[in-house]
Parts: sequence; structure tokens; C-alpha cells
Amino acid sequence: DVQLVESGGGSVQAGGSLRLSCVGSESTQSFRCMAWFRQRVGAGRERVAARASDGRIAYADFVKGRFTVSPETPKNTLDLQMNGLQSGDTAMYYCATSLACHTSASMWDDWGQGTQVTVS
Repeated sequence: DVQLVESGGGSVQAGGSLRLSCVGSESTQSFRCMAWFRQRVGAGRERVAARASDGRIAYADFVKGRFTVSPETPKNTLDLQMNGLQSGDTAMYYCATSLACHTSASMWDDWGQGTQVTVS
């Protein structure tokens, strides 16, 4: 199994910034899509941003212009720079990997343990 380890969550005031990091355990990450999902209280997991194996990046509309995913170097990492944080961004953030960049969380193969982001 692929192991994913997230770090970088925490508490921040509205308008602040955080940077999340995800490191995958295998070099085969180069052939896989990596993504950040989030899960707010009482809601399902929603995809925040995904980076395909060819380097293409897709963002959810609700983070465009505020969040940025790292380029594909090294291939087994995925950093998420979050600027202009809002209270609505409060959630558990998860790193995930799969062979394809599915929109639905149920289609992803491997997940990290999550890191909490709280915006007040």
C-alpha cells in the first residue's frame, strides 16, 4: 500500500495563510494523480486540487486564486499553499493518490491520516 503523510495544518485567523505538505512512500507516485481533499463537519469529502502525472493541475472553484499546488518536483510530494483563508475553509484536509484524477472521493485508492485546518 502507498503511505501518505500530511503535515502543516493548524489554526489561523481569517485572511491568513498555511502550507500543507504530503509525502508519498513510493517512487511510483510519478505515475499517479495526487490530490488534496477536505471534509468539513457534517459534509462529505470534496476535492480541493489535483495534480495529474503529466503535471496538469485542477482546482475546485471555491479555491481558485487562493490555493496553489506545488509543481511536480519531487513527484512523490504534493504541497498546498493556502492564502486568503476563510472560515469556510475550516476542515480536515486529506492527501490522496490514485491512478486517475477522479472528482469523487470514493474513487481514490490511498489516503493520508488528515491534518486539521481551523480558520477563525
